[in-house]
Amino acid sequence: MMNMTPVVKQLLIINIIFFIGAQLVPVSYEYFSMYYPESDNFRIWQVITHMFMHAPLPNFAHILFNMFALYSFGSALEHFWGGKKFLFFYISCGLGAALLHTGVNYLQLQSLLNSVSDLNLSKADLHLILNTRYESGEIIQGEVAAILKNAHCTQEQFNVLGQAAGIVQSPVLGASGAIYGLLTAFAFMFPNAQLALLFIPVPIKAKYFVPGILAIDLFLGFKGSSLFGSGGTGIAHFAHIGGAVAGFLMMLYWKKNQFNNNRWN
Repeated sequence: MMNMTPVVKQLLIINIIFFIGAQLVPVSYEYFSMYYPESDNFRIWQVITHMFMHAPLPNFAHILFNMFALYSFGSALEHFWGGKKFLFFYISCGLGAALLHTGVNYLQLQSLLNSVSDLNLSKADLHLILNTRYESGEIIQGEVAAILKNAHCTQEQFNVLGQAAGIVQSPVLGASGAIYGLLTAFAFMFPNAQLALLFIPVPIKAKYFVPGILAIDLFLGFKGSSLFGSGGTGIAHFAHIGGAVAGFLMMLYWKKNQFNNNRWN
């Protein structure tokens, strides 16, 4: 096994510190996970901090798999690139993941809001509605209930607004977007390397493995389900795709300009 490289080691330490800190101070999830820009909980630093946050206990698998992938693929890439180039790539893929995830949420949100445009809600009222908690399909704030009553909101329209509020209020967190960028770069540099998943005992070449899991993510993203089980996914599939796309575009650019005099190291 390849020795752990310096930047990968530092990233692992930062992720572990964030994880332990979030378990001790649960409100950290509200401040450091990334919310949709229309959310009252959105803060600009979340664009960076969300990629160091992971699901709380007892879900230990989220951080475990991400950190194992960071060590496995990140160390190999940093070994060839050097620390500065690797860190730039890693953060860029995380940002690409956040961008596509937010973009898809924007399209979904606009589609939902367009379907209830006949309510003629003001921007202020709509913002209040989208930041109101829904419990068992019922609004818990009287002010919003009064707004919807005056707008003659039907049950169907109410359900649509509930879906829209879910998009605004649901945070995204985890290093998975950046990790998918690393996977893409690894497949780009080492296409014939043999990779395997725990539930697929037969090794698969990276050039087939990575496009395969990306295709699954894309399918599940549109389907709105998870690879493991049915129902709500809880997985930001389009963030995975965003990280992979960002990684692929950077790899293409670097390959095209690999003989330029501008070097990283």
